[in-house]
This record gives sequence, C-alpha cells and structure tokens, in this order.
Amino acid sequence: MSDNNVNTLKSAQQDIAFVRRRLKGLVESEDVHTVFGDDFVEGLKKWQALIDKKSDEPFTLVVLGDFKRGKSTIINALLGKQLAPVNAAPETYTINEISYGETPSVEAVLLNGDRIPLDITEITREKIEPLMTAFPDKIDYLDIRDDSELLKEVRIVDTPGLSDLDDLDKKVSEYLVNADAIIYVASALLPFSETEQMFLMSHVQPQRFGMLYVLVNMIDALSNKEDVDKIMNRITEKSEAVVPNAITFGISGQDEYNRKTGNFRTNKEFEEFYENQFLNFEVSLKRDIIMQKDVIKTRRVIALLEQMLNETFAKVRMYEEMTALDNQKLVDITKEFEEKCESISAALQAKKPVFHLSIVEMQQEAERWMYEFFAKLRESVLECRNAGSEESDISTQDVEKYFYSYLMDKVGEAYRKCIETHRDRINELVDGMSEQLSRSLGIKDLSTASKSTSVDKVMSDLKNKVTRQVMGVKLYGTSETFPSATMSSFTSILKKKKQIDIIDIALENYDDIRTKTVKDIKEAYADIEVKAEQRLDSIYQSQIEIGKETLERASNMVKTCDPDALVSAFGVIKKAMEESNIVLTKYGVVIE
Repeated sequence: MSDNNVNTLKSAQQDIAFVRRRLKGLVESEDVHTVFGDDFVEGLKKWQALIDKKSDEPFTLVVLGDFKRGKSTIINALLGKQLAPVNAAPETYTINEISYGETPSVEAVLLNGDRIPLDITEITREKIEPLMTAFPDKIDYLDIRDDSELLKEVRIVDTPGLSDLDDLDKKVSEYLVNADAIIYVASALLPFSETEQMFLMSHVQPQRFGMLYVLVNMIDALSNKEDVDKIMNRITEKSEAVVPNAITFGISGQDEYNRKTGNFRTNKEFEEFYENQFLNFEVSLKRDIIMQKDVIKTRRVIALLEQMLNETFAKVRMYEEMTALDNQKLVDITKEFEEKCESISAALQAKKPVFHLSIVEMQQEAERWMYEFFAKLRESVLECRNAGSEESDISTQDVEKYFYSYLMDKVGEAYRKCIETHRDRINELVDGMSEQLSRSLGIKDLSTASKSTSVDKVMSDLKNKVTRQVMGVKLYGTSETFPSATMSSFTSILKKKKQIDIIDIALENYDDIRTKTVKDIKEAYADIEVKAEQRLDSIYQSQIEIGKETLERASNMVKTCDPDALVSAFGVIKKAMEESNIVLTKYGVVIE
C-alpha cells in the first residue's frame, strides 16, 4: 500500500474513532437519558455495539454455497491443512469460525455460552455426531484457532449448505450481514441453479460487497478443458448477470489440498492446469481482498455510521417538532391519532381487494409470457434434433450431455424473469398502499407545525425496509427453489434418458412441463400476495407503534422536563450528530 493510501486510511480510521467517541458520549450523557428516555438510549447502545463489533473484530471472509459444493475443502486448500470439517451431513453441519491463534485449538461454543474444548480429530461427522447429543445445549459455532499465516490477515467463516436447515439459514444471514468479503462456491458438476442465483440476488447483492468471488469447484471431475470452458462461461455469465462485480474462477479444491499436503493427486495429466487455476484465485484474493482488507473494512464501518446518523437525526428532529407544540395541541393530535388507529383494520381490508386484482393481472400476464416462451422453446428443441448430423458442428454426445441442463435452465430462467419483472410493480403497489394508509392514520400531520418532513422520513425508511423484505427470496415459500411441480417432469425425463433419445423424451413431456410450470407460476403469485399482505399488516402495526411512542415520549418531555433541560439535551445530541456529519461528509456520507 502506498504512503498516500496509508495516510488516507489512517485519517479515515481517526474519523471513525471520532464519531465513535461522540456516540459513546451520547450513550453516557445523563441529559440525553433523562430527556430522551430508555428506548432512545437503548437504540443508540445497539448502534454502538454493532459499530464497535464491526470496527474491532477481525476482517471476516465468509464462504457460502449450497450443500456438497466443497466449501470446507477449499478452505483447507487455502490453509494447506485440514481445519474445516468435511463430509458433514446437513443435520450435523456446524458454522465454523476459523481464526488465528498461536496455539491451535478447537472449542464448541454452545447457545447457552458454554465452551467445550475439542480435539481437531473430533470435528469429523462420525465423531462429532455422538458428541453433540451429549452436550447440554446446541452448538452455536465451532471456534477453530490455528497459526496459519493467512489467518493473521483474515478470519474465515465456513457456513453450512444454504437452505438445509432454517435455524442455520438465519445464522448464515447474520454472518452475511457482518461479512467484509464473500466467496460463493458453485459446482462444475451441477447446474448453477435458480436457488443459487436467487440467493445471490436477494442476500448478497443488497449488501454491496466491493467484490464477490464465485468459485466453480470440482473442475477436476470434468473430462477435458473444453468442458471446463463451457461450464465456466455459463456460470460466469449467470453470476455476472445477478451480481455485476462477481469474479469467477474454476478450481479444484481437492487437488490443491492434495498438492499442498503431499497427498496423491488423481489426474497427473492436468496437475499443472489445476495448480495454475487455484494460484490465479489465490493471487487475486491476496491482491484484491487481503491487501485491501483495511480499506474494505473501513468503508463498511462508515456505511454503518451513515445509517446510524440518518436514523438518529430523524428521531431527534421528530422529537424536537413534537416538543415545540403546546400541551393542548399534543393532546388534540394524540386523540386524533388514536381515533384513526381504530380504523386501521377496515382501511387495510378495503385496500386488499385492489391489491388482489393487481396481483391476478400480473399472474395472468406471467402465464401469457410463459405460453409464448414455451412456443419458442419448442422450436429450439426441434432445431436441436439436427445436432449431431453431418452438417452440424455439435456432436450427438454434446447434445446428450448438455441438453437436459439447457432445458431445465431455460425454463427456470423464464420462471424467474417473470417474477423479477413484476418485482418493481409489486414494490410500487406496496409503497402506494403504505403512503395512502399513512395519510389515513394522520402520520404526516404530526410534522405540519414546523413544515418538516422528518416524520415522513422515519416512516419512509421503515416502509422501504419492510417492502424489501417482502420481495426477498423467502417470499416465494416452496417456490423459492426451482418450480416444484415442473421438477417432477424433469425428473421423469432424466430417469428415461438412457432408454431413448433425450430430445424425444422432452418433446413427449413438453405439454406436461408447460402445464406444471404455469401451475407453479400461479402458486408463486398467490404466495406473493399472501406474504405482501402480511407485511402490510406488519408495516402499519409498526407505524402505529412508532406514532404512539413518539407522541407519548414528546408529551412526557413537555410535562416532566424543564424547558432549559430540553434545550440543553437537544443541543448536546444535535451538536454531536452535526460534528459527526461534518467529519464523514468527505466519504460521501449524506445525512437527510
């Protein structure tokens, strides 16, 4: 890192330390606690804990991917020794935090906080399974320490296969939010599935990581370099379409692990090729992640500080507006707000039929698109029958090898694009309903005295946050993976594959695939409607609670606080926020 970069980084870290001191001062301020109350201070403490954690903990590299993609083997290959457990079943898979320690050790950290020492040889599936039944509580994670040089730079988190167990999925999401960089592992032997693409789109992309590695593992299982190129081109295209900054490498984690540990390597002919592929990845990892880790981490801390300042500023302005009103005005607004809250259920119910019709229209539009897609796909399938003939440059073997994945991929892509196309329209619907019902609650009226929109800002932040959750990957329930009914048709094709020509089988099952895909589309949109309505109910319940809490707190401030104390407390917190804002403005932070 150049001297200029070092100085810039040092300056940024000093600015972060300045804002953290200001935040600490607010948390410890008696005036702020007396005037703003426990809830407000607890909110600041949560931000403080999150920012402290992100500032002080090691740089975290999280390894993600579906089950049986070889994540643990890749980690072991990077470290040159077996630390991450391999061959684990979903029911025994643990989250493994692998970090630096001068003395190697392993501890099972339980949900109750207990730490149970283990031997490194005990974290295989066969040995840990019976141990887990004897522990007094479930394992939260395995804390693995080792003196590997790489671990001096980063902490590696080895995660279980995505969507294997719901409770583990939640923990993986927590690690993802707190990650500094991501490695996503795919397999050269399996299609880059809709589930994998949806996970990247819904969970990884919104986190705005500066760089995402997509590692296509097990290239040593392919028969030649041409097959490797075909798979790599396909997965690279798919991953970059979902996350534009994704960098894709084709590797063999097992071959590299064997090379570094002196074990037998199965394919002598391609040893140099596999070694070079893994080396390319390691060079990029060192250059773009490890050498930049302090910069990456600093940017993510600044992003957290920006969120904290925006949220706190909005709350303070809202409280200041309320306390500027006289007692009678507060009483009138409170009474009016409570009366309007009583009509929230009827207002929601009146809006839901409109929402239902809109979803039905989108569903019918998606069905029409799917029928048009299948008509064109049939033509493409018929064209594939000419493959392997003398005038075609595609071999019969290639058709046999890739057609099934091609067909499955195309149907899945069409299915996903339907929902993606309507995502923004559904967001607009939920936003519109949120805005209308906010008005019906009189929430905007809370800020009319000062002509400020700070209350709207808080409500908008809440609404947008929940709306994004509405359209998250989990929204689609059983349809979040590949369409469930359609899958049975593909399975039927695969079972008959070796009996007769796969294209003829596909054509025989074509109408069935189309019918079941359209059925899945209907179920997906029904799922969307149910989940969106549930979120709308949640949005307005949250808005009611925020409105009540704001009015109650403002009323208490006016009744119990000395006017001079109010002015003093507002002055303390606004000064700290404004000073913090000035310091962070140089990093593109904007406080609205």
